[in-house]
Amino acid sequence: MSEIRVLVVEDEPLLAEAHKAYTERVTGFVVVGVAHTAREAMAALRHRGGAEVDLVLLDFRLPDLHGLDVCRALRAAGSSVDVLAVTSARDLAVVRTAVSLGVTHYLLKPFTFAAFRDKLERYAEYRRQALAKDEVSAQHEVDQMFATLRGADRHTLPKGLDEQTLHRVLSALGDGGRSATEVSQRTGISRVTARRYLEYLVSANRAIRAPRYGTPGRPEVEYRPV
Repeated sequence: MSEIRVLVVEDEPLLAEAHKAYTERVTGFVVVGVAHTAREAMAALRHRGGAEVDLVLLDFRLPDLHGLDVCRALRAAGSSVDVLAVTSARDLAVVRTAVSLGVTHYLLKPFTFAAFRDKLERYAEYRRQALAKDEVSAQHEVDQMFATLRGADRHTLPKGLDEQTLHRVLSALGDGGRSATEVSQRTGISRVTARRYLEYLVSANRAIRAPRYGTPGRPEVEYRPV
């Protein structure tokens, strides 16, 4: 997947530079513009036609317009650009409205780089899943996308398993059957580790296990996504 192009919108110049620097420390992200007002942000998006911006890091307390109004204007104009709110606004009414306007994440100031990176990495994984194909084949794929975006699944994986590797294993499975050895070769993880992830997918009803015949000796076990 190509780099995710980001527009930083923040009225405080020092914070804008900090957010730009933070963003470019995360692999796969590039800042294509910085705006200090709502007017500058909207102009930048119009100038680029929205096509060259994938994600807007949006401060809500801008000097000329509230960030929620920027979101409304974007949606009214038919823009589907994703928005990550970076704000000190703690009013729950603001949070609810942000959700209703399709804000993907809501990050409260002040925050650590680790928290910022986590939001971006989740967004990147969600985007990878969303662009992988034109439609989902089963409910669990939709659930996985929402869980990735909202962070619901990191706390439910068994100890020793991590979300990023799980997604790599799922991608390696594709639409056909793969053995643990084949998944290991496709992902670069060990065969034992691959088998642990595959067995977890079976226990979570996200894959099925079946014998593979046609080779000498004992049949090899292969895994297929549900």
